[in-house]
Amino acid sequence: MTGRHPIAQRTAAVDASALAPRVRASWQRSQEYGVSVEEVDPVFSGAYDQESLFFQCGQEVLDDLHRTLVGEPVSLMLTDPVGLVLNRLSGDQQLLRDLDAVHLAPGFSYAERAAGTNGLGLALADRTPTVVRAEEHYSLSLCSYTCAAAPVIDPISGRLEGSVNLTTWSESSHDLLLALAQSAASNTASLMLARAHGRFPRPAPRGEVFRVEAPRLEPGAGSLRDLSSAWCEALGSVRDALRVGRRVAVVGEPGVGRTTLVAQAFRDLRPRDRILAASAPEPADAEAWLSLWTPELAKQDTAVVVRDVNMLPAWVAERLHALLVEAAPGAVAGVPFAMTAETFDGIPAALADLVDTVVEVPPLRERPEDVLPLAHRVGLRVRGREIALTLAAERALHDHGWPGNVAELVHVVQRAVSAGDLIDLRHLPADVLSDTKRPLSRIDAFERGEIVRVLTRPGITMQEAAAELGMSRATVYRKVQQYGIRLRPG
Repeated sequence: MTGRHPIAQRTAAVDASALAPRVRASWQRSQEYGVSVEEVDPVFSGAYDQESLFFQCGQEVLDDLHRTLVGEPVSLMLTDPVGLVLNRLSGDQQLLRDLDAVHLAPGFSYAERAAGTNGLGLALADRTPTVVRAEEHYSLSLCSYTCAAAPVIDPISGRLEGSVNLTTWSESSHDLLLALAQSAASNTASLMLARAHGRFPRPAPRGEVFRVEAPRLEPGAGSLRDLSSAWCEALGSVRDALRVGRRVAVVGEPGVGRTTLVAQAFRDLRPRDRILAASAPEPADAEAWLSLWTPELAKQDTAVVVRDVNMLPAWVAERLHALLVEAAPGAVAGVPFAMTAETFDGIPAALADLVDTVVEVPPLRERPEDVLPLAHRVGLRVRGREIALTLAAERALHDHGWPGNVAELVHVVQRAVSAGDLIDLRHLPADVLSDTKRPLSRIDAFERGEIVRVLTRPGITMQEAAAELGMSRATVYRKVQQYGIRLRPG
């Protein structure tokens, strides 16, 4: 095969027209990564977290599935989000020996970048259930296998945790392989949620493809230019980059205000422009999502923000890149364009190539001086007039760690101001008034909430609170310490 293009080498033995577009795109990426078409070059890490909730739940699910397939020539595996194989179960010793020969074993990477087109690598790249059969594999050494994999998405954070992969011989029956992988992935996510200690799943997407951003705060609330120096420095960096036509990636934790910062920078530069803010779509909506880009990018006076690009399937990122660079070349050159992600490393390679400037937004816990100004702005937006906070409420808001960042603060203030224009401790949730270090069960969370509800009632004494709670005063004091409840007087 020497002297021939790698894609030509593989398609010479395969009907290229029979390849699914996603598989063909994966082959192209594999070639660009420099993956060998002859065999998988071993990439061994050996270091992985066996204490994570994902691993523990996934292991339990696969153990149960393995017991039903113990006589079948199928290997069951978990991988992390970048394709590192974490475990492997099979009752077929010959299959295990052959998988060892191609390094499909714990501690080795089977990401596209390392192993070329394969089931688990493509499922992770495109964040969708995938089956790769026989000659669809990029590496010839894998053509005797069929691999089916399904991504596991954390039901609370929405992050990609890894995948469930099932591998068998290519001549074996594999009609149900993908369905089994999807079922195992779904059961793993459900078990993770059940063991998440009272936390709740993220809201289901509302189906919106994009929306046009309007200013988030009324004129009386002021702009977002007068917050902390850390925020203003990030805002200035984005604004300076956009001013000279650079393409910006704004990174930071979820809920930190990445899109808000970009929108403010756009408004500072072009206050009359519309801001098109597009979120990553669900896989089933990806084609419709992409179909709207060309007409939108052709519109005048438009700035574009693509949010959470780390959640885009690889093929969607590639198509979007093509739209920006080829189908609508003026969009990149003339229309202000930015994207957001948790980290730069999480941006798909096709879009990372477009980035000229990376700006990080610090989490809210690192800029506590922003908490109260933001709280007042949110209150003004919701109530249409200035709100007030008691000193105790101000202290509680300022001292909270805000693991959910600005998004959590907005939710807390929106609920609090629904009771009136003055926010006191009793209007704040128990999470804000406690420093519990360990995860709480639903029963513990309910008990903590009841203690906070009673103790924050104006004028109540500890003796009265203990009587209402059905506890001794000593028990109430012990529970307050146990849950880290903070109730400093105003």
